[in-house]
Amino acid sequence: MATYKEIKGVTVQTRDSDPVIAGGSWASAPNLNAANREGGGSGTPTSAINVGGYPYPMTNEQWNGSTWSTFTNLNTQRGKNSTAGDYTNAITSAGATPSTPGYGTVNNNETWDGSSWTEVNDLNTIRESYAMTGAGTRTAAFVISGSYSPGKLTNVESFDGSSWSETTDINTARITAAGMGTTTAGLLAGGETTTHVGNTESWNGSAWTEVNDLNNARRNTAGNSSTYTDCLVFGGRGASPLMANTESWDGTSWTEVNDLATARHHLKGSGTASTSALAFGGNTTTDVANTEEWSFPPPTAAILTEGDLFLSQGTTLKGFGKAAGIPSATWASGGTANTARQEPPGTGTQTAAIVAGGNLPSVTGVVELYDGSSWTEVNDLNTARYAGGLSGIQTSAILGGGYSTDNTTNAETWDGTNWTEVSELNTARRALNHTAGESSSSALIAGGFSPGAGTEAKVESWDGSSWTEVNDLNSGRRLLITTGTATAALSFGGNTPDTAKTEIWNGTSWTELNDLNTARHGLGGNGITTAALAYGGNTGRQATESWNGTSWTEVNDLSTGRQEGGCAGTAGVSALYGLGYTTTRVATSEEFTADSALSTVTVS
Repeated sequence: MATYKEIKGVTVQTRDSDPVIAGGSWASAPNLNAANREGGGSGTPTSAINVGGYPYPMTNEQWNGSTWSTFTNLNTQRGKNSTAGDYTNAITSAGATPSTPGYGTVNNNETWDGSSWTEVNDLNTIRESYAMTGAGTRTAAFVISGSYSPGKLTNVESFDGSSWSETTDINTARITAAGMGTTTAGLLAGGETTTHVGNTESWNGSAWTEVNDLNNARRNTAGNSSTYTDCLVFGGRGASPLMANTESWDGTSWTEVNDLATARHHLKGSGTASTSALAFGGNTTTDVANTEEWSFPPPTAAILTEGDLFLSQGTTLKGFGKAAGIPSATWASGGTANTARQEPPGTGTQTAAIVAGGNLPSVTGVVELYDGSSWTEVNDLNTARYAGGLSGIQTSAILGGGYSTDNTTNAETWDGTNWTEVSELNTARRALNHTAGESSSSALIAGGFSPGAGTEAKVESWDGSSWTEVNDLNSGRRLLITTGTATAALSFGGNTPDTAKTEIWNGTSWTELNDLNTARHGLGGNGITTAALAYGGNTGRQATESWNGTSWTEVNDLSTGRQEGGCAGTAGVSALYGLGYTTTRVATSEEFTADSALSTVTVS
């Protein structure tokens, strides 16, 4: 067996302090003095302001990098206002007053010089900033879109320190978006048209251009930056009523990064780039004063990389990897397939999956590929069927058995473009789904249901040209999961009736191991013999379990319980579970992803 030094090129190091993750994260900071939503927020990480807002009466607050303190109120108290600048140099625009909180009730603007508020010229178009966003400084600000009795606007106005001028409209009328940047280089992201959107538009000082959308459409969100090519958007409302999602913009595309600790909408933000930000106030089910600070490790910090192993302070062995992140991983919505169906076997990875055939309830040969966000129909199976056994990857797979007009022995291989008929199974069977194997030239099909024997224990191995019967499972079962390779596989769950049994294959024989916590059939699953996931199952089960090579541990549930869907994933740290049956046949899917985490390594 290779040593750690032979594999990694170094010995296990002893560290006085642990390395850190190279990425931003949110940490709790001192709260606002009063809960607040829909105020005007802006500034830098060390000089931020929250002006106005709800509930009335609100006192303005200033952040100095460590604490919030109150400062002078506006001349015209308001909420739903737009603010740009920081504690020494700011402007707030429009909004709604306590006595008349309807659309477009306040048109005046006030500037702040660090000691007092001064009334300046009004906007040309009265609007409510509940729907308006702003950016810039006291002497070079702009307000974008908004609402007016009660339509949505595309209007944009620019302030030169004295008066407001109409400039080029945005392309998509909207409200409650996040605005970042300056009057010559800006960005507008998200908001609401007739529903929440991810639309992003870039401003070059003369025109707005549609660019790549947010990954998570949202409204009532916040942004942080004066740099329109390097910024964050966080929180809001979208597919979920409360969002914690944070996304980073690099001038071209949005990337999901670490979430807020407190999901909320109608919050405000400040900051200068994607490396620093402040999120404050907002509403969960009540108004909150929560403040969170976003930061990156300093350039001098030791950075964790996948697979690191070290002795912490000479006493505790620690490792950094995705397996340690499994307990905290959650399921999130994935793409929706083109054809809803039940019992379509699946294989591949979370970002490169394939499902083949299914039950409509008529038998279908439809095949779809998943790229991590969307499904695409490709060439159909030669023999339409459902509940066959599929293994391999998106570009090299094999499907055997299933139900066509009856249980079948038919097998087909996939080369990424076409299906080809190959040698048939020895035993016709169905009720298989995900089976073990790495490509179209190597597979293992275990269990299932055959007309003569009923629930099967038979196992067959594929070598690229023919199927060979090998040693049976210890417990015959159908609607089970078999995952891994043709020489090192794991089989779990199924119906005999419902079972929790787990068995491992070493290339010669099967050995019973520790059971699942929840007996079930029609489940999804993926992984290898030392790291696997089991999820869903009959009667709308949501339970997800993680296998560490010895035992199963319950982790976060599916959002929607389902059975007999198509599954795919990698080594128990990621999964895709799509289509199948809830209370009806569905086309939706969910994704499970474990991020790398630092953990104590137990040795025995």
